[in-house]
Amino acid sequence: MNLTATHINYYRVCHRKLWLFANNIQMEQTSDLVADGKLVEAESYQHRGERFSQINLFYEWDDISFSGKVDYFDAKNKVIHETKRSNKVEQAHIWQVKFYLWLMKMNEIEAEKGIIEYPKMRERETVYLEEDDMLYLEKIVEEIRYLLKNDTCPPVINAKICKSCSYYDFCYSGEED
Repeated sequence: MNLTATHINYYRVCHRKLWLFANNIQMEQTSDLVADGKLVEAESYQHRGERFSQINLFYEWDDISFSGKVDYFDAKNKVIHETKRSNKVEQAHIWQVKFYLWLMKMNEIEAEKGIIEYPKMRERETVYLEEDDMLYLEKIVEEIRYLLKNDTCPPVINAKICKSCSYYDFCYSGEED
């Protein structure tokens, strides 16, 4: 099993979305919001490529491979930078960055913190990895493993966030408003 930062993010947002994504039902490529997010990332910090680098992380633990692609890593200051379109699911973003920090720690790469940047909103969120966070990540890895082994897709959550999800049409096809 390969777990990525996207799995961690989706776990925090919606178990159904996570299950569908993990079972190769991926709707992101048709989402205007996802495309807009990629555009925001590409256009907001064009100068970063000169000073910082993207990092692909990989780690194996038991029967799980972990991987992640950090938007930018400032090696001099030991800071991960992650760019997001909006802070609607901020806790999911925070745990995605904590996952990156955890992966870096497991790879013995020193990183002091992560910064989530919301350029459209002109906001930043600083993220640190604490001992309790590592225990929580280990716990949710086990929960994700259990969830993904299940042959049954979790139910629709009927949350406000659903309307802006790339899986909305899939989850609500045939539903009455």
